[in-house]
Amino acid sequence: MDLFAGISVRDYDIAVAWYEKLLGAPPAFLPNDIEAVWEVGEHQYLYIEVVPEHAGHAQHTLFVEDFDGVLAAIAGRGIEPAERETYENGVRHATFYDPDGNEVSYGGAPVE
Repeated sequence: MDLFAGISVRDYDIAVAWYEKLLGAPPAFLPNDIEAVWEVGEHQYLYIEVVPEHAGHAQHTLFVEDFDGVLAAIAGRGIEPAERETYENGVRHATFYDPDGNEVSYGGAPVE
């Protein structure tokens, strides 16, 4: 199964620059002049598309093996999570908001 998770944005250039910092790479491909696509895992893609009337309503969580390493790498690129929490079961969660207010979170397994 392939997954394409979409995020509506208002400004293409601002969004591409922010997601490059968050995801640590330029887009994997550009299907047209209003979309940019990042491969975040095998057959798993996160894409932005300029759809101003829908911008700011996305909520996506990427669950990663190396939660602390991923957050440290993102911080090294200049972005810090707006929220960080640990649930009662030990699962860790960090939330980032793009310039339009879309939520992209990272989750990680409990620390053993």
